[in-house]
Amino acid sequence: MSRATGMRWPALVALALAMAAGVALAATVNGYYVFVLANVALLAIVGIGLNVLLGLTGQMSFGHVGFYAIGAYAVAVLTSKAGWSFWIAWPAGALIASAMGALLALPALRAKGPYLAMITIAFGFIVEHAIVEARDLTGGQNGIMGIAGPVLGGLAQGERAAAMLAVLTAGVALAAFALLSRGGWGAAMRAVRDSETAAESIGLDPLRIKTVAFAVSALCAGAAGGLFAPLSGFVTPHTFGFGQSILFVLVVMIGGAGSVGGPLVGALVVGLLPEVLASLEEYRLLFFGLLLLVVLWAAPDGAAGLWRRAVARFSKPAVPLPASANEAAALPWRGTGEPISTEGLTMQFGGVRAVSGLAFASRAGGITSLIGPNGAGKTTVLNMLSGFYRPTGGAFRLGGTALQGLRAFRIARAGVARTYQTSQLFGSLSVEDNVALALGRGALGPLLGARRFRSAAARAQVRQLLAFCGYAGSPDAPAADLAHVDRRLVEIARALATAPQVLLLDEPAAGLSREDKARLAQLLGRIAAAGIGVLLVEHDMALVMGISDHIVVLDAGHRLAVGDVAAIQSDPAVRKAYLGEALAADASMDKAPRAVLPVDAPELLGVGALVAGYGAEPVLHGIDLRVRRGELVALLGANGAGKSTLMRALAGLHRPVRGGIHLEGTELAGLPAERIVARGLVLVPEGRQVFPELSVRDNIRLGAFLDSRDIDARTESMLERFPRLRERLHQRAGLLSGGEQQMLAIARGLMSKPRVLLLDEPSLGLAPKIILELFGALDALRGEGLTVVLVDQMAALALALCDRAYVIEGGRIVAEGSASEIAADGALARAYLGAA
Repeated sequence: MSRATGMRWPALVALALAMAAGVALAATVNGYYVFVLANVALLAIVGIGLNVLLGLTGQMSFGHVGFYAIGAYAVAVLTSKAGWSFWIAWPAGALIASAMGALLALPALRAKGPYLAMITIAFGFIVEHAIVEARDLTGGQNGIMGIAGPVLGGLAQGERAAAMLAVLTAGVALAAFALLSRGGWGAAMRAVRDSETAAESIGLDPLRIKTVAFAVSALCAGAAGGLFAPLSGFVTPHTFGFGQSILFVLVVMIGGAGSVGGPLVGALVVGLLPEVLASLEEYRLLFFGLLLLVVLWAAPDGAAGLWRRAVARFSKPAVPLPASANEAAALPWRGTGEPISTEGLTMQFGGVRAVSGLAFASRAGGITSLIGPNGAGKTTVLNMLSGFYRPTGGAFRLGGTALQGLRAFRIARAGVARTYQTSQLFGSLSVEDNVALALGRGALGPLLGARRFRSAAARAQVRQLLAFCGYAGSPDAPAADLAHVDRRLVEIARALATAPQVLLLDEPAAGLSREDKARLAQLLGRIAAAGIGVLLVEHDMALVMGISDHIVVLDAGHRLAVGDVAAIQSDPAVRKAYLGEALAADASMDKAPRAVLPVDAPELLGVGALVAGYGAEPVLHGIDLRVRRGELVALLGANGAGKSTLMRALAGLHRPVRGGIHLEGTELAGLPAERIVARGLVLVPEGRQVFPELSVRDNIRLGAFLDSRDIDARTESMLERFPRLRERLHQRAGLLSGGEQQMLAIARGLMSKPRVLLLDEPSLGLAPKIILELFGALDALRGEGLTVVLVDQMAALALALCDRAYVIEGGRIVAEGSASEIAADGALARAYLGAA
């Protein structure tokens, strides 16, 4: 068995021998065992079909008994009432079930998870009750009896012939699944299961693929039902109850979803175990259930998962690509240099305009960077250009081809490729299969064919693309096991496999080391030199300024500036957008009067040599900082510098790799978040994260969860501090404006009686007037002597409020000092804009 490659010749020989043995048994054993053998084969047929749906596409169905019943009743009605031959009625029943599966898929597959399962359960009940009500056709509760069975010449007839057919059909279905699994369609189904978004970005239509999977799965269930009817000799509605669907699912789960031989193993267990336990009489079902529970607990991936883990222990290590291949690799094709352009592009979410009237054009065969502060709308633009958002206004085109309104997979086929902030490789496929699947731009070939997907020419192109992108690992390695930098390289290679005219990159340098960023810069330059336009969204300003031919700056969804590197770095409007200089100049508030803290004031919060990250490469590299009691300290830096990671590490939401975090001498590193809150270190996270279904009052009171003493008085003090919240006290928090939600989040944090309040991007997405109002409230907290650590994109405004500041770049502190010292230090401008 092999999930990736299907069945090899030894397995095919073994399958043929097993089929021959099954047919021989059906011809020789007594009638009871003929029925048991046939039942195992029928379970295997349904399990193989359900494995296409559950194992390959990840869609759960608890209603397959409905298709089983359709196949059984189709054979019963057509043979007993219409006078059809079994050999015509059987395929007709299977095709009817398949058509019903395709029809059910169209509405059902627009739902996901438990909703899809509920729809399929409802379908099973509908079929059962429809059979009961259609008395003239189905016999109602009495069912249909005397169903004629198949005749296999002089070899067998009746139930023996049905059992032989069941064994042969199970073998054919198993071989067909192996072919499907190893071909382009099987890879596409797994891709859709792993990431529908990424599947669309390489030209695959997830709805079509899942509909085909549903139809194939229903075809198998209908074929099995069509054999069950003559095997039993009669059919009644209660034969096809919900419990039978559960057994079908267990067949797949016990054997191993997605594996070739798993359903066969599962059918043997589910079909034979009750017979083995038959002597236990009334305890049989109890033991049956307990044994299944133990099997599923000990082997959640089923028997096939256990087999794969055992084989992996003795398998040889994967062979990497030759290092010399990377040196001379070139793209297998050149782009035509068609630019992507927008005209008045607009995206509105409810009452919020994320992008408004945007007009720009990328450079053909060059690198165009789209930059801007947090919330500027950069990723929204990429989502529109790649078809994942439909613009509410305006248009965009690739060269002379209008693309607005097209679905994502059609835009990908037109020549727009895409990568993502968080890498979205197909984890269940190998590196090579990830890239090979993208070569066809959605064209998959015959359902059971693998020639296009596995041809030597396609595989040679895949290796050439991987080498061009600098991937030096094994092409056979599972994509789920790759290191972070390799995931980035393989994702770019997969995007290039669609032969795009424009490549959209969303923060490709996030999480990469300096050396890897340098290699990424070279790669992007080589892609542009091959005639493929690159549209880059990236927060590493040194990278952006070092490779861009053209830069478009966004602020609050509007185009702020367009030009080359030098023009953008010197543009006053850009500096204001990034550093908040305009707000700081317009701010009417003055710092609340307070005594100047002596330099030897006691340290309240200390961080020493802190290292943290999300993969092999750390995000934070030896962070050291000191916060004195009663001080407001700002952490400044460009997006992606590591500020939010530092805040999450301080709050216990992300465990550091090493280093120390001390609150008045008490070590916090390694403590869970709730114990850190109890010690007085409280985070107000980026994005507010209020509880939207609870009222404003309940949100505030939840802040006092760990200490509810004088909760009413504390709630009243929060309402006095933020009068807007009093007006909304009994409204759902999800209905508040962004500024009101931010005030609510801060009030909730203050209810925890913090010794240190961590504020992560409180001004994000707020209007200037609301930002000034919010910072006025923070200034009042500062005047009251509360210790605050502030991360905010409005650097100048934060500096106007804080006592001291640290500048973070690339996960390292590059400058520290008083607010005035940092304001005069060029490190701040370099961190935000890459300016000299």
